[in-house]
Amino acid sequence: MTDGIWPALLGRFTWNALAFVRAWQNPTVNEIIGAGAAMMVVLGAASVITLITVTGKWGYLWREWLTSLDHKKIGVMYVVLAFVMLARALAEAVLMRMQQAAAVNAPGFVEPDHFAQLFSTHGSIMIFFMAMPFLTGIINYVTPLQIGARDVAFPLLNSISLWLTGGAAGLMMVSLVIGRFSTGGWTGYPPYTELAFSPDVGPDYWISAVTLGSIASTLSGLNFAVTIYKLRCPGMTLMRMPLFCWTTLCTSILMIFAMPPLTVATALLALDRYLGFHFFTNDLGGNMMNYANLFWLFGHPEVYILILPAFGAYSEVVSTFSSKELYGYTSLVLATMAIAVLSFTVWVHHFFAMGQSANLNAVFGIATMTIGVPTGVKIYDWIWTMFRGEVRFTVPMLYSLAFMMTFVLGGFTGILLAFPPLDYLVHNTLFLVAHFHNMLIPGLLYGMLAATHYWFPKAFGFRLNEKWGRIAFGCWVFGFYLAFMPLYVLGAGGAARRSQAFFEPAFRPWLYVAGVGALILLAALTALFVQLWVSIRERDANRVFAGDPWDGRGLEWSTSAPPPEYNYAVIPVVDGRDPFYDGKRDGDGYAVPAGYEDIAVPRNSMVGPATGILGAGLAFGLVWYIWWLAVLCLAGIVATVIARSFIRDVERIVPAADVARIEDRWHHAIAAARPISRHHETTPANQGLAEVTA
Repeated sequence: MTDGIWPALLGRFTWNALAFVRAWQNPTVNEIIGAGAAMMVVLGAASVITLITVTGKWGYLWREWLTSLDHKKIGVMYVVLAFVMLARALAEAVLMRMQQAAAVNAPGFVEPDHFAQLFSTHGSIMIFFMAMPFLTGIINYVTPLQIGARDVAFPLLNSISLWLTGGAAGLMMVSLVIGRFSTGGWTGYPPYTELAFSPDVGPDYWISAVTLGSIASTLSGLNFAVTIYKLRCPGMTLMRMPLFCWTTLCTSILMIFAMPPLTVATALLALDRYLGFHFFTNDLGGNMMNYANLFWLFGHPEVYILILPAFGAYSEVVSTFSSKELYGYTSLVLATMAIAVLSFTVWVHHFFAMGQSANLNAVFGIATMTIGVPTGVKIYDWIWTMFRGEVRFTVPMLYSLAFMMTFVLGGFTGILLAFPPLDYLVHNTLFLVAHFHNMLIPGLLYGMLAATHYWFPKAFGFRLNEKWGRIAFGCWVFGFYLAFMPLYVLGAGGAARRSQAFFEPAFRPWLYVAGVGALILLAALTALFVQLWVSIRERDANRVFAGDPWDGRGLEWSTSAPPPEYNYAVIPVVDGRDPFYDGKRDGDGYAVPAGYEDIAVPRNSMVGPATGILGAGLAFGLVWYIWWLAVLCLAGIVATVIARSFIRDVERIVPAADVARIEDRWHHAIAAARPISRHHETTPANQGLAEVTA
């Protein structure tokens, strides 16, 4: 009877699925490492829950954050999620580098199956649950402010997207504790993820997490595109939008059209595994190459989904910290659109080594080289923006400069890989790993870190500590070069990627250098957390409530720091590309309106948290064949949607008197603040009021 009840209640779960049990039964170094990682997840979650409970903050978090539909708070939560997942994925990267350095003609300390799980989780987390939440969070916070809007077009959908992403990231964390993860890489290629090759829960975890994340990103793309098309303030034509908004628009369009192929690919793979379909089984009527085409129809536009928002952030940072209007605005817009279009024409270069014809490879090789042209235009325009400008080497500017130099080096290697014969030789080596990281670390991570440092004072009302920001910057840049430049040499020498061990003694010194670089990158992340801690401790000395600590150019700097929940007491009217910058110099940058009106803002809603939690529960039930849980969670999602459809009171009113009180406090702070020159903007003298110069 027990044998019948247990599977009905817990599906294919057994005690051996727990990492702690496996380590108890087989106390090898490999299993102890796995149990240690699981323990960190459990203790981390327990510590957070305990801290919130002891401080009595559950009510505050629920009211002010978790159920909020304010785009600014949702953006902050996205970024917090991104940093949590970055910490895990970076720790896994360090562990892989340590294993490779220790495993030259030796077994090392991580077994091959565990190593395969590590590179699968590392890639999946970095792409889907670090990079995507990071850029989505920055877009969420900044874009409505830049276009003079009070929120995104669909605030509730925004919350649902956040919580679906959070639920998917939660599944990734749970996989550390219960079961094992996929060994099929971040791309999930069959046959490695088919049931015959991998009957355990790993690929199902990957399918569920990636599917939830891709649905969330598709919804975000729709939301951002409609927001930009429909909610721009009067006078803000498309060609007056900040470059960050242009990159957001193109990114949104890419999300709308690139994420569905991924969702289809994971859905078909799920049908293969759950219902015995054979979409990707070559000897049973399917075709594995269909998966490769579907995945990379998403995968290459995804590269530019990750990089375009960073390009927008660099445009804002370079212009602001050069005290100059952005050079070549129109060419930058055209280059952004060209990249977005061309990103759909190059996906085949991801499988040059899979047997296409020479003619087809030549076409996609040429297209791959072509996409480098608009990127070069951007670099050119940023350099000319800095030329003869008042360049200030703040932390965001340092990240921008490091990006330009490092990204160009990665672009050169990309041109090399665009030659199909050369790509055939190095495609499955560490050379490609070096190129991939050479593009994404400066192209995405540096950009998002620059954006975080740049807009952090706007979001929280105080500046980040400059000293620790520079320490972190130095570690990120120095660590990157040490960690990845040796991989070019190793790859050119034939070192295969995804390798748990090597047998060529000449590889050892290069692997040691790469290992040291990985440790320095871990130190960089640690420095960021120290910077945040120090900044919070010193926040009273670095307040910038007046709202304009960098002599900003766009509308987002024309409000207090942090902005009120309604963003703008009166929707602005603009007549140029740098409305706030020009307004300050014309004397009306902080004009007090004649009067205020009531403002409607979206009410909090528990639909987002309910959808995310139920979605994660549905996925967990499917992973472990706990069918009652899957059915219950699916019914809960349907019930939540139906219940929400009956709610009509979805907005609340901020009375005009409250608006006037909030705005008067801000204007009094402006009047009391001392204008600060750009040479002193990183000192405590900066209260958020920039000195206006000609």
